[in-house]
Amino acid sequence: MKIVLINPYELGRQPFGLAEPTAWLREAGFDVLCLDLSLQTLAPAALADADLIAIYVPMHTATRIALEALPRCKTLAPNAHLCAYGLYAPMNATLLHEAGAETILGGECEPGLLALAQRLATGDRSATPGATINLSKIRFIPPDRSGLPPLTRYAHLILPNGDKKITGFAEGSRGCKHLCRHCPVVPVYEGKFRIVPVDVVMADIRNQIDVGAQHVSFGDPDFLNGPAHAVKLVQALHAEFPSITYDATIKIQHIINHADLLPLLKATGCLFITTAVEAVDNEILARLAKNHTNADFAQAVALLHDVGISLAPTFVAFTPWTTLVGYRALLERLLTLRLIESVAPIQLAIRLLIPQGSYLLQLPGFLKLLQEFDSKILGYRWRHADARVDELQQRVQAWVNDAETAQLSRIQIFEKIWQWTHAALNEAAPPLPKDAAGEKIPHLSEPWYCCAEPTEQQLQSF
Repeated sequence: MKIVLINPYELGRQPFGLAEPTAWLREAGFDVLCLDLSLQTLAPAALADADLIAIYVPMHTATRIALEALPRCKTLAPNAHLCAYGLYAPMNATLLHEAGAETILGGECEPGLLALAQRLATGDRSATPGATINLSKIRFIPPDRSGLPPLTRYAHLILPNGDKKITGFAEGSRGCKHLCRHCPVVPVYEGKFRIVPVDVVMADIRNQIDVGAQHVSFGDPDFLNGPAHAVKLVQALHAEFPSITYDATIKIQHIINHADLLPLLKATGCLFITTAVEAVDNEILARLAKNHTNADFAQAVALLHDVGISLAPTFVAFTPWTTLVGYRALLERLLTLRLIESVAPIQLAIRLLIPQGSYLLQLPGFLKLLQEFDSKILGYRWRHADARVDELQQRVQAWVNDAETAQLSRIQIFEKIWQWTHAALNEAAPPLPKDAAGEKIPHLSEPWYCCAEPTEQQLQSF
């Protein structure tokens, strides 16, 4: 029986979400083919004799592409059972079913995929209504990445001097114990997280280093959800591979609460930490349930600066509560903290996405700010009460896209946004200080954000 696992897109990562189920299915004796649509095309020959096609949807962009790919899969493999699995599958179950998916899996998906394959092998090809979410602890085994494109084709690390490093991607945990209202992890995991054993993570990293990885990017929603586990993992990594560097995603709250661990992270090779700051307005942060404040943001910057770890903040720069003055305050904060070089310009254009099941919908009166759910964007549309805010967001997004294509520097991109923001307020923009940009930091060649529009190239990949 032939199984095809498809990854539409995952931030330039070689997907753990294909490699782990591949290991499970091959261990059970199934023939598995992996396709990564971010680098490969949906070739008819690859699907022609498939019995099961499972599309991995870990994020918004991937789901948009999957909804386009599912009908194409049905045409190319009319006898195949179609499945969608991953973080974004349950909250978009209705749309995925309408597009042709017969089984929807969320949470810890490997047992469900294996059970589905075994059921299909018996001749039972019935569809499963709704979505099945598994949050129980599962038996992780070393992922099988052998069928995926080589690491050299995925996102790589760029150092401040311009040097590049081949980057491996690993996960030490899934889910998250926090309940940030806008986070897509929350509706599925509801405050739970699952640890991947250190020996399994190390086996995965070891295999990637064997094929050239020089840096590891941990894809955990929050690397310090389980601090004891994280410590064991980085100590094991550094003990076996002392020259290998890494990065991770960690909440502001955890950076402060576990400040005593920061020297260890630095000593074991941590180059930078991505953190979802989201806003500098304390009222917006409270609505998002981020459990940090603007002052905490500054404290985290100082803590990491003191130990020599770079900080890469991410933002939801435009929300229904963002004002022009508030957006200007965000830009001013980046200037004050000298973080312009630390922020991928797209972060200054991100607009709040409200998918089905979002905990934001539990906020009193929030539904009154929204329009109807739009299946095209997989979210509820909204318009700002101040049209100038929406106009600025659209202008910033278009500028960032054009400027990055033109390979302008981050400070050049920022300066134009700085000028436009002041113009929207009918103010003259103060000139930027000569040292405004701050120091360049290590970063991945594909910026971290999860609500981008699919590109035409991505949509044509199938």
